[in-house]
Amino acid sequence: MRSLGTRRSELERLALDAPPAPGFRAALRRDHVAIIAEVKRASPSRGTIRATLDAGEQAASYERGGAAALSILTEPTRFAGSNNDLIAARSKSSLPMLKKDFHVDPIQLIEAKGLGASAALVIVRAVSPGVLVEMAAVAKDIRLELVFEVRTAAELRLALANGAELVGINNRDLETLEIDSTTAPSLLPSIPQRCIAIAESGFRGVADIERVAGAGADAVLIGSELSSADDPEGAVRSLVTVRSRANARQD
Repeated sequence: MRSLGTRRSELERLALDAPPAPGFRAALRRDHVAIIAEVKRASPSRGTIRATLDAGEQAASYERGGAAALSILTEPTRFAGSNNDLIAARSKSSLPMLKKDFHVDPIQLIEAKGLGASAALVIVRAVSPGVLVEMAAVAKDIRLELVFEVRTAAELRLALANGAELVGINNRDLETLEIDSTTAPSLLPSIPQRCIAIAESGFRGVADIERVAGAGADAVLIGSELSSADDPEGAVRSLVTVRSRANARQD
């Protein structure tokens, strides 16, 4: 049986040999609020969203609609996703992709890079400060971007201390599954302008995006609304209209 160290070395080699992925952070620097469109089959809050979803076709539709980047849910238990969804999306779209999962070990980041992801999600509250330091270091070594997901000022400080350049603020409490639409607007002003600020969860239309744009969001991540849409291309196109106002945040 191969040791964990051997397995990690093999994955690191594959990750470093993988073709360069398009830049995630660079794709979100726009004069309008960038849309990160999510491929999402199910969720704990809504159950099955679209059981027959074709990840590749969904990704292609999002790209045609004007999405700046994609989020691919690969978590199997709660979200019915898999790594195959990322592979399928990668085969049909050239957009940068965020691998969205419960990443709690650096080896998962190495795997994400090998699969062709441009970035991976790390939920700050889900890992210890020591593991967060290690994950940030590994991501830098393999040239994988990280989206640090936070919900509190303390978590934001920890993310910034670890060199975060991409910060996601989740309006949804992952323990209660409740959405508080004031979470992102309250934290956005504290994110330095050097960072890309992403608002997550609870976005249904232009009015919702306008609200976080006014607080300085560079991008919004939208999952359930787009994955359940009969016309995902048109749904994305209808949202790519809100001007970015990142200067609402601190220098």
